[in-house]
Amino acid sequence: MADKIQFLLNDQMINLTDIDPNTTVLQYLREYQLKTGTKEGCGSGDCGACTVVIAELIPNKNTLSYKSINACITLVGSLHGKQLITVEHLNKSKCAGKPQLHPVQKHMVDNHASQCGFCTPGIVMSCYALHKNNQTPNRKEVLEALAGNLCRCTGYRSIIDAAMQSTADIESDVTSDATIIENQAIIKQLVGIDSNPSLDFQSDDKTFYAPKNVQELSDYLLDNPASTLVCGGTDLALNITQNLAEIDRLVYLGNVAELNELVEEPKSINIGAAVTYDKFEGVLGSAYPELGKMIERIGSTQVRNTGTLGGNVGNASPIGDMPPALIALGARMTLQLGSKMREIAVEDYFTGYKQTLLNQSEFIKSFKIPKPSPNQLLKVYKISKRFDDDISAVLVACFLQLEEHQVISVRIAFGGMAAIPKRAKNCEAALMGKVFNQQNIDRAKQALEIDFSPMSDVRASAEYRIKVAQNVIQRFYLEITDNAGHQRVVDYA
Repeated sequence: MADKIQFLLNDQMINLTDIDPNTTVLQYLREYQLKTGTKEGCGSGDCGACTVVIAELIPNKNTLSYKSINACITLVGSLHGKQLITVEHLNKSKCAGKPQLHPVQKHMVDNHASQCGFCTPGIVMSCYALHKNNQTPNRKEVLEALAGNLCRCTGYRSIIDAAMQSTADIESDVTSDATIIENQAIIKQLVGIDSNPSLDFQSDDKTFYAPKNVQELSDYLLDNPASTLVCGGTDLALNITQNLAEIDRLVYLGNVAELNELVEEPKSINIGAAVTYDKFEGVLGSAYPELGKMIERIGSTQVRNTGTLGGNVGNASPIGDMPPALIALGARMTLQLGSKMREIAVEDYFTGYKQTLLNQSEFIKSFKIPKPSPNQLLKVYKISKRFDDDISAVLVACFLQLEEHQVISVRIAFGGMAAIPKRAKNCEAALMGKVFNQQNIDRAKQALEIDFSPMSDVRASAEYRIKVAQNVIQRFYLEITDNAGHQRVVDYA
């Protein structure tokens, strides 16, 4: 077992042997490395001021992938085997012996896109990650990359202009001999770390364990049932940063090979519990375009780069965005305890508020999501106060199959309406086997008052939730029928 956290900080090899595993990357940079270019804003992954970039080895391809992340909710142990790139690294190239700005930084200056400058490093790093993966992004892609950077000084026009204009200079920077040589050196060092055994790091009477396969994971959990599982940390890390919790035994899932598998079969899409949103978004979006659009609104690019499907379902939040869609689609999930596995429906996983069917030492292994058949349609509606980077007040997923205007299959699931993500079975019964018309839609809307008694909180009142839920059912009907009540032509499969 490797007993130290090894990673590259920019171009410097770091070997951590004594640090609290609860330390975030933001804390490590500012307090241990004194790299204060990375800023602390919200401490919850919302504002983007702490954005840094991670470079990871792409298995079997001898190349690197780059992604922006929120340093404030990423634990330092998850850096093991990766390169951490900060804003201080971008102007390391020199011209005539003087530091030279990176093209992204140069165009931020040229477009007067920085005012107080507090959020600028995070914006620069988001643009840097975007250009590393896409040297010529269009405006939509730039907007998506910046959705998690909530700047309020100059507004966004000058920032967007800077991101768009820097594309002209990026190609020479990415393809320069110096960059290629540097990347080869980085790959060689990361391969060296990756060849080591699983990480078993201990400090301050706390443990950070990062197994590499399911066998190691399951054996460890049998021996250490009180462990806390973490992968992206986009939810769990808030207990540390907001609630000041201290977790004694962390088990990191991001390196477990089987949990990172994404397999598309003829009739289903199988997604490992540790697969991040950015990796499965395209596959699910291809099968269900409406679901792809909704995933684009989960958190921000930084959140989707680290957040996982297993985490979103596993934390049993009543306002998680993926569970209603999975429930409506009839998705199933595999749980593992030791060497034994069992498969259950996603809707059966939730037993109460923040309570699940998971036994002690058991973990989520994967999800199986059926592909659509002809005449099946999924619609997903997320109701939140902001379009991007916000938590749902209500989320509705409607999965319908029609034949000659008659409902032959319907599953409607809600988030934010009860203590658990839940199907609206009375609403479904009002439609099942009946003609899909306004009269039956009205009955379905009224049935929601039997299905749910939502609570009021800071996001919405109970009255609002019921009303908006009914309005969404009406919208669902109007979107797939014409003015005469006939089904519109829809490409289902």
